[in-house]
Amino acid sequence: MGIWIQAARLDAAKLTSLTHALDAGAAKIWNRIRERSRAASATIAAGRGLVSGPGRLAGRKRLGFAQRFEEIRTGFEPAFWVANFTEIFERIAYYGTTAVLAIYLSEQLHFSDELTGWLVGTFGLVVYFLPILGGTLADRFGFRRALMFAYLIMTVGYFLLGSLAAPWMESVRHAMGDKWLVLAILMIPAMGPGVVKPCVAGTTARASNENVRSIGYSIYYTLVNVGGALGPIIAFLVRKQLGLGIANVFRVAALSVFLMFWVTLFFFREPERSGEQQVASVGAALTNIFVVLRNFRFLMFLAIFSGFFAIFWQQYISVPIFLRRYVDPNANFDLLLSVDSIVVISSQILIAFLTRKLPAFVTMTLGFLVTSVGWIFPALHPSMPVFVLTLVFVAIGEVTQVSRYYDYISRIAPPGQQGLYMGYAFLPIGVGYFIAGWLGGHLLHYFGQPGRNPQQMWWVIASVGFLSTILMVIYDKFVKPTSAAPSAQRA
Repeated sequence: MGIWIQAARLDAAKLTSLTHALDAGAAKIWNRIRERSRAASATIAAGRGLVSGPGRLAGRKRLGFAQRFEEIRTGFEPAFWVANFTEIFERIAYYGTTAVLAIYLSEQLHFSDELTGWLVGTFGLVVYFLPILGGTLADRFGFRRALMFAYLIMTVGYFLLGSLAAPWMESVRHAMGDKWLVLAILMIPAMGPGVVKPCVAGTTARASNENVRSIGYSIYYTLVNVGGALGPIIAFLVRKQLGLGIANVFRVAALSVFLMFWVTLFFFREPERSGEQQVASVGAALTNIFVVLRNFRFLMFLAIFSGFFAIFWQQYISVPIFLRRYVDPNANFDLLLSVDSIVVISSQILIAFLTRKLPAFVTMTLGFLVTSVGWIFPALHPSMPVFVLTLVFVAIGEVTQVSRYYDYISRIAPPGQQGLYMGYAFLPIGVGYFIAGWLGGHLLHYFGQPGRNPQQMWWVIASVGFLSTILMVIYDKFVKPTSAAPSAQRA
């Protein structure tokens, strides 16, 4: 489910919680939830150098509904609404194509399970690694130009992906070979989200008044999840209901982001910097990669968290292929993949309230455990309803751990380096995506051989999750850092 995807889901609770705050009888619950969730939101924004201390809203007087509505109506520049509007369509395009990508490579291009998993995993690694540099590039060249570039390059990438089987591509396929051609084309749209994420988040900060900035992030994160839920549904409508096939899912995605290019061109105006400091150079950003990774304890923590995402991303890699091959050849796999975002949107407040008193590491470990348990169900009895149940568990585990994950990283970051460390908080998402592709592809191949039981592969997936859970407990007891990491270079 945006660099900003896991962080994006974190603050979806805030928008809904805000409406509850308007009811005086629910004010006490809202205040408790807000104390737990504000730190992660502030650190993400601080990564762009955009907000002040985490307690900046603590002393504010609670407003009535009419006052709050007027505050929201006048608190955002037009650039905020334009950027977030385009983000919905970018997420629809991304999650719509991600929902069908594994099946497209496996069934229509006839790639092996191992190659399919490797290609999808590599695509995910690039998507979630690039925001580390994408934010620097966006700040230096301007959000408007960066967004236009991102939408244009995604247009080209999605269109080429949908045209791989077209007659006019045959000569290129013969010259390069399918494997390397597909890899090269996948890298084109992979560059887009890494630029869009920091641009939209940065616009949200710059184009919001101080008193509504946290609400702006809530709107942003909620719309990300809305796009995540709608993308697979639209892919299903295009592929099956309209009978246009998987290739046209990519073309519809290309059309979606191409329209956002024009929306950005005509309606987006660069928000002012409001006295922000000059951002680091690209060279300094590259150097900081190695500076941060010299913090061995932090590196261990990121490695353990990669295990969580190695099982999380199986829903986009192994589940669609397994469903079509061993459960129902006509399974609506893309429709199934909307479950995660829907559960995330609907369960954030409840889970935040239930876990509000638990220590951060206990909460994160609990999230690991819940997601791991979910993968036991298809190992016992694989069916479409069972996979729905599995993805509900996966989403609940994700919601449980994600807010405390970003909060924890923000607390171990050295003073003045929260933004740097928050950028690397996304590395496990990308690394886990890559591992998920490699692992899922090999498990599909191994357990799919004659004489073996395919559903046994889910025991392996669950075991990876349980191992990661145990490692979290060990890390908490014996390794957890107590001091700041070495300083990183600045420019």
